[in-house]
Amino acid sequence: MIKIAICDDEIYMIEMLDEKITTFFEHKNMDIDIFHFSSGSVLLQSDEKMDIIFLDIQMDRLNGLETAKELRRRKYKGFLIFVTVFKEYVFDTFEVQAFDYLVKPLQTESFMRTMNRLFSAVRSENAGHLLIQRGDELDIVLFGEILYCEVINRKVYLHLKDARVLNYYEKIENLEKKLDERFFKCHRSYLVNLQYLKSYKKGRAYLTSGEEIPVSRLRSGEFSNSILQYMKKRRYEK
Repeated sequence: MIKIAICDDEIYMIEMLDEKITTFFEHKNMDIDIFHFSSGSVLLQSDEKMDIIFLDIQMDRLNGLETAKELRRRKYKGFLIFVTVFKEYVFDTFEVQAFDYLVKPLQTESFMRTMNRLFSAVRSENAGHLLIQRGDELDIVLFGEILYCEVINRKVYLHLKDARVLNYYEKIENLEKKLDERFFKCHRSYLVNLQYLKSYKKGRAYLTSGEEIPVSRLRSGEFSNSILQYMKKRRYEK
C-alpha cells in the first residue's frame, strides 16, 4: 500500500489531483491510500508516514517550500512533487530535493510524464516481493515495506513500515534465500533491512522506526562490512 498526501488550500485542486492520481494507479494495478491536507501546518501534524506528497507552493501562513524544508529537516525520505502556478519557483525546489514540479493548470501530457517517472521510481525502490501463504489467504509484501524479520518458535514475523506485523510458518534459512542484498542475518532469529538502519553500536542495530534489534557477536564484523558495502552501492546508484 502506497500512502499519498495531497496538500493544497484549494478544495477543487485536491479533488482534481485525487481523481487523476487514483485513475493512474488503478491502471497500474497498484493499491494506494490518499490523504487530504488543506495546509502545510496540518500536514506536518499528521502521524501518517507518506510515501509521496503533492504539495502546493502558494498557501497561507506556511507555504509549500517552508513545509518541504521542515519535512526534510525531520528526515522525510519520500517523493515530493510541487504543484503551483508560478514557474519561477522551480529552482527553489532543488533545495528540498523535489522529485518534480507541476504547473497549474495541470496539463495531461506533463502530468502523465511525471506520474510515469514516479511510478518507475517507486517500483525500483520497492523492487522485489514475498508471496506469503496463510491458509486460504495470499499476501504480497514488497521488500521495501519490511523493516526486519523475526523468528519465534518456527514462525516468521514480518515487521512492516506501517507498523503492521504479519506472521506465518517459514524457516529463516529459506526466507533469507528469498530476500535480496539489502537484508542481513544479524542474529540467528533476525534479518534486518539495511535500508532502514539508522545506526549500529554495542551489539544493537537501531532502525529509523525507533526500534532496535540484537546483532550477535559472531556476526558483528560481517555486519559492519555489509553496511559499508550497502552504503557504497546506494551511493553509486544515486
